[in-house]
Amino acid sequence: MSLSRPQLIEAARQGDGKAIAALLEVCQPDLKRFARRTCSNAEDAEDAVQMALWSLYRKVGALRCAATFATWMFRIIERECFRLFRIKKYHDALDELAEAEMPIAATVPTDLRMDLVRAMERLSPPYREVLILRDVHELTAPEVAAQLGLSLEAVKSRLHRARAQVREQLLGSGYWMKDGAPETPTNHGGHHVL
Repeated sequence: MSLSRPQLIEAARQGDGKAIAALLEVCQPDLKRFARRTCSNAEDAEDAVQMALWSLYRKVGALRCAATFATWMFRIIERECFRLFRIKKYHDALDELAEAEMPIAATVPTDLRMDLVRAMERLSPPYREVLILRDVHELTAPEVAAQLGLSLEAVKSRLHRARAQVREQLLGSGYWMKDGAPETPTNHGGHHVL
């Protein structure tokens, strides 16, 4: 494909599959250079590049203006490097703990996990995506907003609706009536039950 970079970006924004593939190929060296300078090791850099390319592939159509592509691309790779750094820092901190000091993970009953998975699968994609990024991948709301190209208010609204829908699905599955648990969940001190 012999388009200039701005033309390539515009064609990719419009959903041209060949343009998207060509754009990802053109961007990869820049992403690799940035990731090598930013990530703590080569493995993290490679992971960050792959995640960034995947994100670019999925979200290039949401880009509002071809002129902002480079800034957007580098924000994505920077976030990925930072996310991997946070994960590594957390795991290193856990590795330094003596075994007796290790936090004990709460055991989640199998039926609750299955009900939770089913409830999340029933969410519409915009709600599911926000819920997974925020509550599973533990990104902050501003990070979710930046990654999805949404306003912070939109992220908070979608997250609230997603949690409410999941909560209703779990209530409908009868989970809270099992094992002598209360019939309806309560809000403990302003914290979400989910």
